[in-house]
Amino acid sequence: MRRFVAAIALLLLAAGVSPAHAQGQRIEAVRSPGGIEAWLVRDNSLPLLAIEFSWRGGSAQDPAGQEGLTALMADMLTQGAGTRDQQAFSAELENRSIALGFSAGLDTVQGSLRVLSRDKTLGITLLAEALSQPRFDSEQVERLRANVLASLSREETNPETLARRAFARAAFGEHVYARPTRGTPESVKTLATADMRAQLARLLARDNLVVAAVGDTTPEELGALLDRAFGGLPQAARLVPVVPISIGGAGKTFVIPRPGSQTYALFGHQGVGRDDPDLFAATVVNYILGGGGFNSRLMLSVRERAGLTYGIGTGLAIFDAAALVQGSTSSDNRTLARALDMVRAEWAQMGKDGPSEDELQGAKDFLTGSYPLQFDGSSRIARLMVSARLDGRGRDWFEERQRRVRAVTLADAKRVAARLFDPAKLLVVAVGEPAGLTATE
Repeated sequence: MRRFVAAIALLLLAAGVSPAHAQGQRIEAVRSPGGIEAWLVRDNSLPLLAIEFSWRGGSAQDPAGQEGLTALMADMLTQGAGTRDQQAFSAELENRSIALGFSAGLDTVQGSLRVLSRDKTLGITLLAEALSQPRFDSEQVERLRANVLASLSREETNPETLARRAFARAAFGEHVYARPTRGTPESVKTLATADMRAQLARLLARDNLVVAAVGDTTPEELGALLDRAFGGLPQAARLVPVVPISIGGAGKTFVIPRPGSQTYALFGHQGVGRDDPDLFAATVVNYILGGGGFNSRLMLSVRERAGLTYGIGTGLAIFDAAALVQGSTSSDNRTLARALDMVRAEWAQMGKDGPSEDELQGAKDFLTGSYPLQFDGSSRIARLMVSARLDGRGRDWFEERQRRVRAVTLADAKRVAARLFDPAKLLVVAVGEPAGLTATE
């Protein structure tokens, strides 16, 4: 696999093209006899197979009052299945060096399987049992519930968590995106085994399943493995539509008092969605403003020249039903207000004038030149393919993405910067005791 990844990276760096393009038909479309579709990158340089899979519909599908249900359900899937209790299930995974796991995000439930070629049959069997015969033994349910409650308790004093939750409440209001993925202490205590079984049957089905695989297999073998792994799932999921929402809280500032010498701050407003024609111009101008690490305008201004923070950055956060451009920083209580003033000034400058030609070229060079580094390992390649499929992209997406970044012109960047960055609309949440920062709410 290392040889395969290195070959991809070198080809991309040298020729600026995608893995699929560089290798001809390297990404193959597979359809199992049972109708399950997947993308496959074949590679037999190492005797292993990585399968990544996601189901559309994540914790945003938690019923009101049962926040954290999908996340706990996902955690429980590897805590025993079929005739194997938690110890026996874990022993099978550990003894054969099989990596199997599940997790929940806002919009998806994700899973992964990584297995040596000699143990494909066992790995697929364990995956199928986890999905179709999870035990949900009460001892394990209570153990994981206790872990979640302990984690939530620790987060009550974490400034970043407090800021993130407050920002979500202000930005999303009563929308399901405002609810915490891991739930609240009150909701987690109420979750019952029957609730998890019902959520599993409702969310994990074949019609909302997205799969990609990398490694030592053939389309024919993978098709059979897919049917064995996922064929026992219901045909159709029963998802509740998530209503699109624009980001709220424009221009508001919230201050959450917390003792300490530092204040942590989140700031942001409406962004662009994944299907927006301005997505790639927005990606480029965000990189220049705050996404480019030590080369970004915010880092150079707020950290290097003013010395007000160790770190500051921005990013595009894109969900199925919402989109943000959001940043974060921390500073001494005495200087946080000044740091935010500088953020607003840079935000306004980018919106008014956009980037320079040199900044634009530097951003495009970095965004295209560093892209091959994401193809580091079979599981990461499979995850990238799953992500592309979830976003509705085609198998030429990895090449198309590079083309679209390179195609951003200075006029595009200036127009989209003017559209995207408006300091008057910034929603700010600060956690600490910032001097001179006045809350509006």
